[in-house]
Amino acid sequence: MDQFVSSFTNRIDAKGRVSVPASFRTVLAKDGLEGIYCYPSLDAPALDAGGQRLVDKINSLVEDLAPYSDERDQLATALFGTSEILSIDQDGRTILPERQREHAGITSHITFVGLGEKFQLWEPKRFEVHLAEARDKVRGLRKLLGAGRRESGGAEGTRE
Repeated sequence: MDQFVSSFTNRIDAKGRVSVPASFRTVLAKDGLEGIYCYPSLDAPALDAGGQRLVDKINSLVEDLAPYSDERDQLATALFGTSEILSIDQDGRTILPERQREHAGITSHITFVGLGEKFQLWEPKRFEVHLAEARDKVRGLRKLLGAGRRESGGAEGTRE
């Protein structure tokens, strides 16, 4: 299965257009959605984006909640009510709506970050901070995972 991987920083032109990385466009095309499904991240100053797999995953999350429940309505509002389907032109560019750019603090440049089945759009300096925090957390988690593996008699833990 194709995944969104790596990160790319691109400039937003005077008309508000930005080039979508070619590898991301390839995954989107194979995923069967015309364009990019995009919404403000629920827990970060970024935008979550993807193709049909992301839409299907969100539908599944919403459908798993009790019909007519407050939780279902709130999740649907947060994810569907703020979503946009962004078109990609023949040159591989898209335009982000102003309200989404404001949520992520995106002005002149944007960083596309692959997360496997989806990707995120970040203001580059905010992403640098987020990446540093993520690496710090993973270092601590790595030590815990490595210690847990050795104790269980499984494969050797990760290097420390």
